[in-house]
Amino acid sequence: MAFRVAVPAMVAALVTLFGAPVRAQERVDVALVLAVDVSRSMSYEELRIQREGYAAAISSPQVVRAIGQGAYRRIAITLFEWAANVHANEIIGWTIIESQADADAVAAELLATRSFGERRTSISGAIHHATGLLETAPLLADRRVIDISGDGPNNQGVPVTEARDEAVAKGITINGLPMMTRDGFAQQFHIDDLDRYYTKCVIGGPGAFMVPVNDWDQFAEAVRRKLVMEIGQVEEAAPRVVPAQFILEEPYDCLIGEKIWQQRGWQFDDFDR
Repeated sequence: MAFRVAVPAMVAALVTLFGAPVRAQERVDVALVLAVDVSRSMSYEELRIQREGYAAAISSPQVVRAIGQGAYRRIAITLFEWAANVHANEIIGWTIIESQADADAVAAELLATRSFGERRTSISGAIHHATGLLETAPLLADRRVIDISGDGPNNQGVPVTEARDEAVAKGITINGLPMMTRDGFAQQFHIDDLDRYYTKCVIGGPGAFMVPVNDWDQFAEAVRRKLVMEIGQVEEAAPRVVPAQFILEEPYDCLIGEKIWQQRGWQFDDFDR
């Protein structure tokens, strides 16, 4: 069911445009928020690969083809970079993509600037910010999706399950892209089962899934595959696409990131992860 948000004409006119214009109450198949982790555990090179990976995925022919197969043949996206719960840097404002030219324009905008690492890791803060963007979007969307990437567990802000459950209660789906890489700074804050953490603690809602990235060489392809699935609700034949699990299994500690920070965070008072 489409969600409806009344937006004054002046607000709608101020929406940042990189692809096609966003008109108030315009119908799209999906409103997609891309929430990208830029915590300081990632090196400058990793941040570059990540930014270029999103640009390559968004402008890929497979993604554009998936958009064209929808009921309205258009989607709306916005992309912001996050770290602490007070850091959310908008890179792409709400933008309509319905053609290859639109997708190419978004990719060019992503490549026009660079990412900068910021302190701490608040997945819950990113979910709250993304939820607010969806709640106030000047669009009519059949589906609302948050696509969140990250290389570590939540270690700041409210518990991630609290933010997830609030978003899911509003009919929003949260998908995950856990980065299982072990390069970069502050490896002692990583957890070996980040993919399981995302499955148990981060993703949720109708059709939720996560796609882990084990090597940076896989990043662009993983994002492309994930976007195709989110846009077209098409399950590509690919390993390690894990759906949300709602069946009660053995308990999982969704506060593991906060506990690791309490134990080791004092070492990084001047260089927070």
